[in-house]
Order: sequence, then C-alpha cells, then structure tokens
Amino acid sequence: MAKLLSLKGIRYLDKCGSKVHARAITINGRSYSSQDSEYLHRSLVPSMHYQKSLPRLPVPKLEDTIRRYLAAQRPLLDDAQFGNTEKNAEDFKNGIGKQLHEELVSKDKNNKHTSYISAPWFDMYLSARDSVVLNFNPFMSFNPDPKPEYNDQLIRATNVVCSAVRFMKTLRAGLLEPEVFHLNPAKSDTDQFKKLIRWVPSSLSWYGAYMVNAYPLDMSQYFRLFNSTRLPKPGRDELFTDAKGKHLLVMRKGNLYAFDVMDRDGNLLAPAEIHSHLNYILADETPAAASPIGVLTSENRDVWAGLREKLVANGNGALLQTVDSALFCLCLDDETMRDHIHISHNMLHGDGCNRWYDKSFSVIIAKDGNAAINFEHSWGDGVAVLRFQNEVFKDTTEKPTVHPGSAPAAVDSASAVQRLQFNLDGELENGVLKAKENFDAAVSKLTIDAMEFKKGGKEQLKKSKLSPDAVAQLAFQMGFLRQYGQTTATYESCSTAAFKHGRTETIRPATIHTKRCSHAFVHEPGKHSVEELRAMLNDCSKYHGQLTKEAAMGQGFDRHLFALRYLANSKGEPLHSLYTDPAYSSINHNILSTSTLTSPAVSLGGFAPVVPDGFGVGYGVHDDWIGCNVSTYPARNVHEFLQCVHKSLEDIFTVLEGKPLS
Repeated sequence: MAKLLSLKGIRYLDKCGSKVHARAITINGRSYSSQDSEYLHRSLVPSMHYQKSLPRLPVPKLEDTIRRYLAAQRPLLDDAQFGNTEKNAEDFKNGIGKQLHEELVSKDKNNKHTSYISAPWFDMYLSARDSVVLNFNPFMSFNPDPKPEYNDQLIRATNVVCSAVRFMKTLRAGLLEPEVFHLNPAKSDTDQFKKLIRWVPSSLSWYGAYMVNAYPLDMSQYFRLFNSTRLPKPGRDELFTDAKGKHLLVMRKGNLYAFDVMDRDGNLLAPAEIHSHLNYILADETPAAASPIGVLTSENRDVWAGLREKLVANGNGALLQTVDSALFCLCLDDETMRDHIHISHNMLHGDGCNRWYDKSFSVIIAKDGNAAINFEHSWGDGVAVLRFQNEVFKDTTEKPTVHPGSAPAAVDSASAVQRLQFNLDGELENGVLKAKENFDAAVSKLTIDAMEFKKGGKEQLKKSKLSPDAVAQLAFQMGFLRQYGQTTATYESCSTAAFKHGRTETIRPATIHTKRCSHAFVHEPGKHSVEELRAMLNDCSKYHGQLTKEAAMGQGFDRHLFALRYLANSKGEPLHSLYTDPAYSSINHNILSTSTLTSPAVSLGGFAPVVPDGFGVGYGVHDDWIGCNVSTYPARNVHEFLQCVHKSLEDIFTVLEGKPLS
C-alpha cells in the first residue's frame, strides 16, 4: 500500500518560505489586498494553471518492467527459485503479457484526461474491506508552536481552524500557489517568471515552466481535501464531496458537534466567534458518549456499510449528511501526551471513540496542544495533506488570529453549536459495542518505538557524495539482516505527481548491492578494507538513486504489473503463472514498508505495518541526525530492530570517517 507521503524523488518544495507580496486585486467588484484575512496569500499564477498541460504518466515498456522485476527479485531468491521466476516472467513477456500490455496502451491512449493507474488504484482502495484504521490511515504530527503559550488547546484549535478555512478559500479562489518543483528557483520561483507564465495558455504552461527547469505537480487531488468523506458501501466504498458545506465537525469525548465557520456569503466567521464556539464545546459537561458512533468508522467496511444503512433507517440520515459534508473533522482530546510514543499511538488510532476515520482528514488536538493530522488514504497520497499542513503551521505561527488572553466573542454559542444526537436502537448499540471490541483487539497488538541517530545526517552524507535516502534504506536492510539473518521484501513509496493524475510508484530498496554491502558489514566486518566498504556504499547509493529517478518518472515495475493484472481480472481471464508464482506473492508481502518525510511543520509521521509480520517505518534524514518511527505487531521485535538499525548507522558513519569496523 502507498503509505504516508510518497514524495521521494520529487523532494517536497517547501512553500513555507515563499514571500507574500501585498498587491490589490478586484474580484466581483470587491478590492482585496494580499493581507486580506480571507486568504493565505494571492498567487500571481492561478492554482490550476498547469493542470491542463501536465505530461501523462507513461506506461513503461513491457521488457523494461520485466527486467526491473527480475532485478528486484534477485536478492530475495535462491538460484532455483530465481530460475523459476525468470522462466515465468519471460513466458509472460512473450505471451499473454504482450497482449495485455498492448491493450493497456490502447486503453491509455483513449483516456488522455487521466493516467492508466488512476482508476485501478481508486478501485483497489475503495474495494478493500479491511478497517481503514491501521491498514490505511497514516498520521503526521505538527511541531509545537514555537511560542509555548500558543500551544493551549483552545488557542491552537481556534488558530488551526481559521488557517484551515483560509487555505480552503485560497485554494477554491484559485489563489493558492501552484505546486511546483523548482530545480533552479533563482530563475523559476520569481515574480518576474510568474508574471510571464500566467499569460501563457494553460494548454502550454507546463512547457513554459519546463524551459526554466521547473516541474509543476498534479493538483487534481486537492478538491477532495475539504467537505469530503469515504462512504461505506457493500463491496466497494464511494467518495463523497459537497463543497457547499460551511460547517466544521468537532468531536469531544465521543460526542459530535457542528457549527458554521463561514457566513452565508462564504466569508470566514470572526475568529473570536470560532473561539467562543470551541470554548463552548470544551466547557460542555455532557458526559462521554455511552455509544460513541465514531468507532463504527473503524469497522470492517461491509459491516460498517450495513450499520450505516441501519442508522439511516432509524432517521439519522440528515445527521450523517452533516458529518459527511463538514469541511473536516476537529478531534479535541482530553488526554495530555506523555511522549513521542504516546503521540504516535494517539494520532494513529486513539481510543476509537473520538474519531471519524472516514473524513478526508481530521485534525487532532490533545489537551496539551499537541496536534496532528490523520487522513483517509483512498482519495490521495499525502502531497496535498503535507502542503496543507505546512501552510497551516506557517499561518498559525506567523499570523495567529487569536492570542493568549484573547476574549471569545460575546455570542450565543449554545444556539450556534449543534450537538449531533443519533437515534440508536439495540442493534446499533450492539454494533458500536462490537466495533469497540474489535478496535481494542486490533490496536492492542500494535507496538511503536522510535530512534534518533545523533552522530550524523544529511550534511555529512552529501559531503561524502552519498544519497541520504540510500543510506537510511541501507541501514534498514543491514538492521533486518542483523536481526533476522535475511534480506526481505521492502517497499518505499515514491510520488508520480509530476504527471497528470499520477499516484505513486514503488522503489525497491532491497537490491543485489544492498545485500552484498549488508553481508560485508554485518557478517564479514574484518574481511574488507575501509576502501572496499566505502566502494560498496557508493554502489548502493548510485543504484538507489537510479531506482528513485526511474520511479519518480513512472518507470518502476510495480504499478505496470498491477495494472496488467487488474486488466486480466476485469476480463475474467485466469492469472498467468507470473502472478501465481510464490515469488510474486512474496515480493508484494512487504515486511519492510517505508516512507520518508521532512518538513518544518512536521515533528513525526507514522503508519502501521502493511502485513502482520512486518514493520511500518516512517523516517526522516535531517541535517545532522536521522530519525525513525517504527510500528509492528507481535510477530516482530521493534525495539531490537531499532537497535540493529542504530548499530548499522554507526558502522556506516564509522567507515565514512575512514575508520575500520571493530
């Protein structure tokens, strides 16, 4: 599964540093300045200016896909297994695979408005019947506000809500800076270039950016950020969006509340009023919900679909509509966070009662102001969520709308805030009870641990001419080998947002190079000279860089093989032996599922393992340290794994310092 952000290879362009210039604009007869409280900023280039001319995601050549597939299988198989897999792959390439590929290419040519992976990928997510909790939804926690007094729960919640609405309004007005990856910002990230490119027709604008080494990214997922919910349906869920909703969904103690955050003209409500309404909810003495219906969103999707139908039959349809059409969900928790591990558990899953996991995203704010985003994954891959998080963090810390000591407005919050009271019968109450039991059983098996390696990071690795990401991934390979004595299937997510309706591609970090290098470091430390070990590190880095570039350019093998299998299934054809080969199942049983992220707004991110005997590895390579936030189930020992990863990093940095391994 694509987890977390899938940004590798594009390297998120941090818009947080972009300058806001004051200028007047007239829209519908009204004059605005860039400091207008309704918007975060006013982009010179319309938000969707590049969308029409984005290049299309390429369908790789079949022979390239098979070659890459076999290269990824080689370190995982013995000679006999590899010989069998090679035979199946060659047979597929020269037979039914060739026909399926030609059909996929033809279909792609007839659907130039999208990508070949978009529909099958949506289908894969929406058809999955497992709970979205642990299986799909990741989290990203906010850094604390640098001014401690602004981390008060009420103050922070009010500021986050106001900034979130400003982001939404900026986006919908077409004033949000387009998402662009600048290879030469001095040329492309300038007012001069933006003033020029905005006059280039949308059908040609991408080419204009390309001329100055700038790469606009797909923003088609952004419209699902707000007023969106995944609706449970028997067999296959649906995505629902109602952009007319002006209200916020708030949860506290398992109770649900709603109030408008925009007036009837679509303007942001006065921050002091939002402050008052949130203060009213936090002061509400209604006891914790006896049957917290939010926990139903953690159920098996078919079970939840049946219970939702029952909810509607019991007269709760209008209340569900209020939930589904809300801008987003704000979860106000009564707990104070003890440490990073507590934050990870709370933001990834919580207690199941004070969440609506089906909302496109929820902002969770704990009693002590610790905050995070938990998001539903089917609608998008996190690029939009990270942009939103960066912008909201920047806005709330630089231009907060309420302050310590700010008085809430003297308004009738009791009338403005609606508490959503659902009508439940015995069957629904039992459904809630059972969902809570299932939830507790699932999350009780999850262990999370974190590690910080303080002896070096990005700066030192770049001086050594090594890819920071390659070194982090190599440390996971070495760590797993040290702990379990083998090389295992590994997944690293990579965004293909440089293409129209791109989703993700997989980087396969377990390679013949990492296997050889890991064995040298772990099993033969005294056998190789520092120069030999250093040469192996270079080989790993170079090959990982090649895999990253290929994946970012849509030239991996995973999505292509997935699309071909999906096509065969849709035609009711039996699967070729390439797909029934145990090696194919094994490489897709990703014991190491990894995703990286570094951002000025984010303190840590995480997700659960994608298989019962796996690790979920969220990591970041910072300037002078490397951090990992890792989850697992009882089949694996996460504490030991992190010790092994730490030792592996120590060994790598020892060699980079020119010292022999002891």
